[in-house]
Amino acid sequence: MTSTASANARNIADEAASVASRYIAAWDEADAVRRRALIAAAFTPEATYVDPMMSNAGHDGLDAMIGAVQQQFAGLRFKLHGKQDGHNNVVRFSWALAADGAEPVAIGTDIVVLAADGRISSVTGFLDAMNLPV
Repeated sequence: MTSTASANARNIADEAASVASRYIAAWDEADAVRRRALIAAAFTPEATYVDPMMSNAGHDGLDAMIGAVQQQFAGLRFKLHGKQDGHNNVVRFSWALAADGAEPVAIGTDIVVLAADGRISSVTGFLDAMNLPV
């Protein structure tokens, strides 16, 4: 590994928690104006999102998708779960969706690719566990 590649991997690893925290903040923001600002700060304008249940792209699409998830899971919040890590321009982190003090209804892992400006250009999400009420 070249020293530049090694330094880049360390920088991304150091930034992984910050990238994941900005991402979670956008998903948790209920105020539409503040959420839109968080999306613009965390995601490139053409960012894409895909997981087993949904996909979308761009700030408008991400905002609509996050708003719909918040309506579907009203009262629940996303929290980082476990360690965040990264290398090159890729960050991996896990999250849990739960009411405060309750068991999570979902746990997932997201893989994000960062653009040169440090914002997220794509998200690929995986559901690790689901415990939805019947």
